[in-house]
Amino acid sequence: MSWFESFILGLVQGLTEFLPISSSAHLRLTAAFAGWHDPGAAFTAITQIGTEAAVLIYFRKDIARIVSAWCKSLVDKSMRGDHDAQMGWLVIVGSIPIGVLGVTFKDQIEGPFRDLRLIATTLIVMGIVLGIADRLAARDEAGGKHRAIRERKTLKELGVRDGLIFGVCQAMALIPGVSRSGATISGGLLMGYTREAAARYSFLLAIPAVLASGVFELKDASEGGHVSWGPTIFATIIAFIVGYAVIAWFMKFITTKSFMPFVIYRIILGIALFILVGTDTLSPHAGESAG
Repeated sequence: MSWFESFILGLVQGLTEFLPISSSAHLRLTAAFAGWHDPGAAFTAITQIGTEAAVLIYFRKDIARIVSAWCKSLVDKSMRGDHDAQMGWLVIVGSIPIGVLGVTFKDQIEGPFRDLRLIATTLIVMGIVLGIADRLAARDEAGGKHRAIRERKTLKELGVRDGLIFGVCQAMALIPGVSRSGATISGGLLMGYTREAAARYSFLLAIPAVLASGVFELKDASEGGHVSWGPTIFATIIAFIVGYAVIAWFMKFITTKSFMPFVIYRIILGIALFILVGTDTLSPHAGESAG
């Protein structure tokens, strides 16, 4: 991998990780369109450490409060009813599905799941799901002539059942094209949570999963020696810088705006991808030869 490739891929990772459009799909597509080798699941997992570092810094006050309350609750029973302590447990519970499925389907994630036809399908299908979820949220918030405004849930109302459902939604992002934030935010909106609550929990829930995946891939890569460390580290730094800016923008965006621009983008990109593959302009396995 060249330094230019790593710069572009790091930029793409930072721009797309927190938007509901799938960073893994865009890394895969960037390589395919540019005629580069597929950066692979290991590169994706390692560069995601950079974007998760951005999450740790942006939500540092929330994270410090949650970790502190959770640790205290282990020895002080009176703290177990504290919302922040409960959030600590809910992040752990919500991380179970992706941990189990990630290990179970590791070979598929690094192989068949990266087929461009599957990516095109997930882009479109999850785009439609996000559109429906967004429309339901907008209807609740706006009310109507014969319909009162419906109060949506906040994270204070999050329980184990909803936490697990969020976790299952996050696990779907193991398939490129689904989008971690897109799946968890869609799940949250369909369960009746506000956009801000769904996005915030989505980002917090991703921390243990992404860091664990990154460390796991770092171990494998260091033992196998199949990663270009200089360019990969450079891409991770770029992803961190760009990712922090995107988080700050996205958290402000969702308080007043609809997700429909992302829905439309996903569907158009998925259809375009199907056309390119269907007309043999692009191979469904483009760039996979060196994985």
